[in-house]
Amino acid sequence: MQTSARNQLSGEVVAFTRGSVNDEVVLRTTDGLDVAAIITHGSSLSLDLAIGKAAIALVKASSVLIMVDTSAAQVSARNCVGGVVKAITKGAVNSEVIVEAPGGAQIASIITNNSVERLNLSVGKPATAVFKASSVLIAVDA
Repeated sequence: MQTSARNQLSGEVVAFTRGSVNDEVVLRTTDGLDVAAIITHGSSLSLDLAIGKAAIALVKASSVLIMVDTSAAQVSARNCVGGVVKAITKGAVNSEVIVEAPGGAQIASIITNNSVERLNLSVGKPATAVFKASSVLIAVDA
């Protein structure tokens, strides 16, 4: 599988809640990170999702926000990955920020250079990568 999504998190489905329109899927990555996704019921059926099935969670880096000095309890997004800043790559306008969770999972985010400065981000500083469950795509091997 080839994709432009910067965040590709492999694992298996550990929780699955069916709805009439949307389903909630929780994927546990090989690094022990739980990622929640909200996908259409039709997509769940076509992917034949079930607990124990191998899958990949895909998240565009531009869909990931970075927080500092804030608790996951203060945001409505389901996916809050706490860790430390592993790398910052600055561009002309935006920067790529990599947050590494304690288990080793890495989440890439694209934020403005202004935000990097305002948040006082630097390598080794604690930070949280935040993304909504509706921003997560689920893929399976065909």
